Amino acid sequence: MSDGLITGVLGDAKVRRPRLLSPLREHLRDTMWFAPTAGLVGAMVLWVAAAELDSQIVAAAQEDGDYDTIKSLMQIAEDTKVVISTIGSAMMTFIGVVFSISLVAVQMASGQFSPRVVRLYVRSRITKITLTVFLATFLFSLMTLTSFDSESDPRLLTNVPLIESILAMAMVFLSLLLFVAYVNGTLRMMRISFVIDRIARESFRVAVKHPPEGAVDDERLGPATARITHQGRAGVLRDVHIARVVRAARRHGVVLRLLPRIGDFVVPGTPVFTVHGGAAPSRSALRYTFSVGVERTFHQDLGFGLRQLADIALRALSPAVNDPTTAVQALDRIIQILASVAGYPLGALRHRDRRGVVRMVQPVPDWTALVDLGFAEIRGCAVGNPQVIRRMLAGLDDLLRLAPEKRREPLLRHRELLAQAVERTVPEAADRAFALLPDRQGIG
Repeated sequence: MSDGLITGVLGDAKVRRPRLLSPLREHLRDTMWFAPTAGLVGAMVLWVAAAELDSQIVAAAQEDGDYDTIKSLMQIAEDTKVVISTIGSAMMTFIGVVFSISLVAVQMASGQFSPRVVRLYVRSRITKITLTVFLATFLFSLMTLTSFDSESDPRLLTNVPLIESILAMAMVFLSLLLFVAYVNGTLRMMRISFVIDRIARESFRVAVKHPPEGAVDDERLGPATARITHQGRAGVLRDVHIARVVRAARRHGVVLRLLPRIGDFVVPGTPVFTVHGGAAPSRSALRYTFSVGVERTFHQDLGFGLRQLADIALRALSPAVNDPTTAVQALDRIIQILASVAGYPLGALRHRDRRGVVRMVQPVPDWTALVDLGFAEIRGCAVGNPQVIRRMLAGLDDLLRLAPEKRREPLLRHRELLAQAVERTVPEAADRAFALLPDRQGIG
C-alpha cells in the first residue's frame, strides 16, 4: 500500500466524510425526475392550502353578511381568470424552450468536450430549479382555474380564488427570474472554461483535505478470514455507504477491506470485501452498502475529475478539433488538482467507528496513479503542439517544487519521456529548444 494511509474519524471536523444519506442524495442529483416531481407535489399542496384559505375568506364574509365584499372579490377573480388562463398556456411554451435549450447544450457538450461532462448538465441546479418551478406554475395555474365558481349569487358562492391567483402571479414572476438565470447559466456552461472550472471544483469536493499528520502506524489487520462477493448486476462501482459498512463491521467485531476502487467495473461474483478478524457479516447487514451504476460519479471517486479533464484535453488535441489552447486550460486544472494533494497521504482511507477502531479500509488512487492519469495520455498526444509541451513542462516543474522528495519520481519520469519524444519527433534544433522551454501559458 503506497504512500501510507489517510486516517479519518467519522464525525471528525477535520476530515470531510459523506453524510449518512449522501449516496442516496448523490444518486437523486444525477436524475432529472426527482426535483420536478417534488415540485409538482409541492404545487398541489400549496394549491390545496390556498384553496382552503380562499374558502374560509368567503365563508367568513358570508357569516358576517358582507356581500358587497364578496361581490368585489368576485369581480377581481373574473378579471384575473383571463390572466390565469394565459399563464397556463404560456408556461407550456416556456417549458418547451427550456427543454430545447437543455438538449442543445447537452448535445454540444457531448460532441465538443467529452461524453463524461454531460452529467454536469444533468446535475445543474439552475436547470432543475427552473424546470421544477415552470411545471409547478403550470399545474398550479390549471388547478386555480378549477377553483373559479360559476355561481353568481354571493350567498351560494363557495370559493373565490383570490389567494390562488396572487400566488399564481407570484410564481410567474419567479419563473421569469429563473428563466433569465437559466439562460445565463446555460450559456456559461456552453463555454469550455466554465466546464473545466466546474469539473475542478467538483474534484476538490471529493478530495480529503486535512493537514498531513506525518507517519501513520500501519495497524495489523491480520489474515483474511472471509470474502464477500458482489451478487448484483454488473456495472461501475459508484460509491460505498461508509457509515453503514462501519456500523456492520462494528456489530460483528471485524474489519472490512474494500477490494475494488471506486470507479472499477465489477461483475457478479467479483470479491468486493475481505473480512479480517472474524466471520463475515450477513448479506442483510451489508445490503445497500455499495452502489453499482452505468457510469462513474464524483461522489467518492478521487480520479474521476482528472479523467474528465484528460478526456477534454485529448479531444482538443485530436486532428479533428486541433485546439491546443483548450488542452492547456485542462492542464491548468490538472496541475491544480495534483498540487492540492501533493503533500497528503494517499493510497487508502481508514474509516473508524466512534471508539476510534478501524472498521473499514478503502483503496484510493496513490500519487503515481494520479500523476499518470493526469499526464500520460496527454503527453502522448502533445508532441507537435509546442504550446501544450511548454505548459506541461512548466506544470511538472511546479509540481516538482511542491511535491515531497519521495513523490518526485513519476514527475521526473514524465518530464524525461516528454523531452525524449520532442527530441525524436522535432527535427530542427531551434524548434526543439523552443518546445522544451517551460511556459505556464504555453505560448503566452
